[in-house]
Amino acid sequence: MKESLIFQPSDTRMEEIVRELIVRLGEDPDREGLGQTPKRVIASLKYLTHGYRQDIKKVLNNAVFEENYDEMVVLKDIDLFSLCEHHLLPFYGKAHVAYIPNGRIIGLSKIPRVVEVFARRLQVQERLTSQVADCLMNALQPRGVGVVIEALHLCMAMRGVEKRDAQCVTSSMLGSFRESERVRGEFLSLIGKRV
Repeated sequence: MKESLIFQPSDTRMEEIVRELIVRLGEDPDREGLGQTPKRVIASLKYLTHGYRQDIKKVLNNAVFEENYDEMVVLKDIDLFSLCEHHLLPFYGKAHVAYIPNGRIIGLSKIPRVVEVFARRLQVQERLTSQVADCLMNALQPRGVGVVIEALHLCMAMRGVEKRDAQCVTSSMLGSFRESERVRGEFLSLIGKRV
């Protein structure tokens, strides 16, 4: 993602907007500590939203393999960082992802990469959860996919109701994870959630 962090002439308008925002907040954008802030904000936002510039097919990179395995595969505690689309404040937490293969498996490192592609966009947690599940369902055609995301939202901790320890938990259960209470229970038990 290095190319997206390079300041380009087309970023001049964005720099002007950030500079104006600093003025409207009551600060001097020429003050020593703020002089480079517009460029830094642009670089930061480009990095935090680089999921828009990623092609999920390239991320998966042909890492789907034929394999005669039909038990649950679980990756838990995948770190994620995203930006709330309502306030442009971060939310962060863990994703837990599982699937039951139907003759095809995916390289394990691709699952956190899928989470990253969708997390690095302006998001709501509910959509993020569904996007990860739908992507894996489409790529693998498994018997089922389960995704649980637990996150702290700074838009709720730093402002508004100011509840710093309140976690949002969302889930998307597809295929056998939706249809079978036993499958769903096994997944939740494996990620340490009460059933």
